[in-house]
Amino acid sequence: MPEVISIATQNILSPVILCFILGLAAALGRSDLSIPEAAAKMLSIYLLFAIGFKGGVSVAGHGMDATLGATLLAGVVLSSLLPFVAYALIRLLTRLDRMNAAAVAGHYGSISIVTFLAASALLSQRNDQAEGYMVAVAAAMEAPAILSTLWLVSRNGRNRMDGTLLREIMLNGSIVLLIGSFLIGWVTGAQGMNKIQPFIGAPFQGVLCLFLLDMGLIAGRGLRRSYRSLGVGALAFGMLMPLVGSAFGLAAAMLLGLSLGGTVLMMVLAASASYIAVPAAMRVALPEANPSIYLTLSLGVTFPFNLAVGIPIYYAAALAVTGGT
Repeated sequence: MPEVISIATQNILSPVILCFILGLAAALGRSDLSIPEAAAKMLSIYLLFAIGFKGGVSVAGHGMDATLGATLLAGVVLSSLLPFVAYALIRLLTRLDRMNAAAVAGHYGSISIVTFLAASALLSQRNDQAEGYMVAVAAAMEAPAILSTLWLVSRNGRNRMDGTLLREIMLNGSIVLLIGSFLIGWVTGAQGMNKIQPFIGAPFQGVLCLFLLDMGLIAGRGLRRSYRSLGVGALAFGMLMPLVGSAFGLAAAMLLGLSLGGTVLMMVLAASASYIAVPAAMRVALPEANPSIYLTLSLGVTFPFNLAVGIPIYYAAALAVTGGT
């Protein structure tokens, strides 16, 4: 427990987390602080490009091998299976109808790239390295959860698998940019990194701070508007499901023999909930589902829970299992 508290304190007192807290407090206090939509979009584009490019460069240095392939496969399997676990859990804890329960479940198989970044920042602070190809695993885990959600719905006689939806999933901007920049980094390698290092190196943490400030504002506004419609069971789900998902991630990391850093990131990926790719797909696939439920749970409950409490727990668990190697 002392180790968890120490890690949590270090994590919360980092600039990026404090920026999120500032945004959350400002929104809950009804401040008029805001980041223009165009600027927020630019911050998102920058972060996705930088993450993907750095991951591609790391894979170029690492090279293709069986471990990389097995880790990618594990990520896809986790993303495909976790929505079923989430669906069963939220039906147990709440009175949500099947449609809304399925929409929520899909968010918990996909990933939050910003939670991934926050965990990466903690690893950097503690001088722990993770396998560079973990960003490729993050990209691979975006879409399978959406397909699992569609299966959950289709077994009730609702067939949503059409060309429009498939295009929405596969050509979602965040997925295209993350995978595309990853491929660019992979092809250009260290030489490409040297050319754009001043652009994606030093500015990265500052941009992440501003992005998390905006995330805090969005999460706070969502909580302020929708918390009454969620209920205790839904709020409990938003904090319990990340712990359940992280346990699946830990099991996968142990089977793969990942390092301490890689284990933490696999747990974080399995514990996080999407608030970019999946909501976009749900608007097309399940227009009857209530966005105030699934967005508030993923962004307003699970996201801050992971930042403040989850990541330290996942780090401590990974440390105990791997022994710090």
